[in-house]
Amino acid sequence: MIKAAVMGYGNIGKAAIEAINEAPDFELVGVISRSLEKGALGNIPIVRSVDELSDVQVVILCIPSRNVPDVAEEILLKGISTVDCFDIHSEIYALFTRLDAAAKKGRSTCVISTGFDPGIDSAIRALLEAAAPKGITYTNFGPGMSMGHSVAVRKIAGVKDALSITIPVGAGLHRRMVYVVLEDGADFNTVSAQIKADPYFVNDETHVVQVADLESLIDRGHSVSIKRKGVSGTTHNQLFSFEMNIDNPAMTAQMMVSAARAVIKQAPGAYTMLHLPPIDMLYGSQEELIRRLV
Repeated sequence: MIKAAVMGYGNIGKAAIEAINEAPDFELVGVISRSLEKGALGNIPIVRSVDELSDVQVVILCIPSRNVPDVAEEILLKGISTVDCFDIHSEIYALFTRLDAAAKKGRSTCVISTGFDPGIDSAIRALLEAAAPKGITYTNFGPGMSMGHSVAVRKIAGVKDALSITIPVGAGLHRRMVYVVLEDGADFNTVSAQIKADPYFVNDETHVVQVADLESLIDRGHSVSIKRKGVSGTTHNQLFSFEMNIDNPAMTAQMMVSAARAVIKQAPGAYTMLHLPPIDMLYGSQEELIRRLV
């Protein structure tokens, strides 16, 4: 049994607990949370630090992306593996190099940027490029709620609550619709300017809308369409298409748990979805998996 802990109890953390409980080869040994009271999850131990748990092999980090580098590094140096869903694309390689050094020093392993995108979409893009090395890939998201973008907005001063919805414009371009509930006294124009300057939004057309509440807007569904048109060898007009409609937190959490299954089989260091053998993410014997899936 793989002994796993979940850090964080938001939408992804709750889904990760469900995924672990459904996996025949995992045991949930505890939830690390600053907000949950002990006993809130029945017999599942609730702790404030991973140090309060014993025999943990891997921690599923269901925390905001900007907290991942420091938290993951600390855990990896203790010799415990981690999986995260860090989603700031421009900072992924810097995170990879930092956590690779920490994991090797701690004789542990980690998978970074696992989930929806980056995550399963990263692997799909890689496979399509392998099939047609020359060409162009377009990734179109939505319409749907972006968890990472929403969390980023909630961290901005003056924002009481927020929801970011991604609207596909086409050819890999997106519009971000950001709905905010402001704290009393907050200036909308100041908040709007900070949102548009944030790395999550600076490269996309972004519209900020002030609302009284978000209840009528919340929908955790998301979707993606990945298309590649390219050349295989010298043959042109190779066209590939991949589409997915998902519950975002559930899909992200499931990919993290599957990646956790794989990463404990690897040598010390950091990994992405491009590194992991798909067979290592699946439950079952090698023979059964090959016979059924190949």
